[in-house]
Amino acid sequence: MNLALWVVTGLLAVAYLLGGAFKLIIPKEKIAAGGSSGRWVEDFSAGGVKAIGTLEVLAAAGLVLPAVLGVAPVLVPLAAVGLLLLMLGAAVVRLRRHETKLVVVDLVYAALAAFVAWGGFGPESFIG
Repeated sequence: MNLALWVVTGLLAVAYLLGGAFKLIIPKEKIAAGGSSGRWVEDFSAGGVKAIGTLEVLAAAGLVLPAVLGVAPVLVPLAAVGLLLLMLGAAVVRLRRHETKLVVVDLVYAALAAFVAWGGFGPESFIG
């Protein structure tokens, strides 16, 4: 179980590090022009998109660094809870925009974050 937690945590960290960095580097207009999956940025200001990107990068760091460094490993499941809330918010935005196919992707990410949170707070925590 611990191996599964590490694998899912690592995959989430990579996905959110890349996604967050993308939102920080690429202008909002280019994200929106990239296709239907990027149209959500139309509902947010440029600063809001950058803020979401920052949260994603910080969450990616929070998923890995505390456990790897052995410093406050309780931050790992807390970062996962933050991502869970972020993805539930993303699903709400997609539903409001009638992007129902993309809601499934958001809910899969939310489920993976919930798994990491559950495992991190449970008996298979990252402490041992």
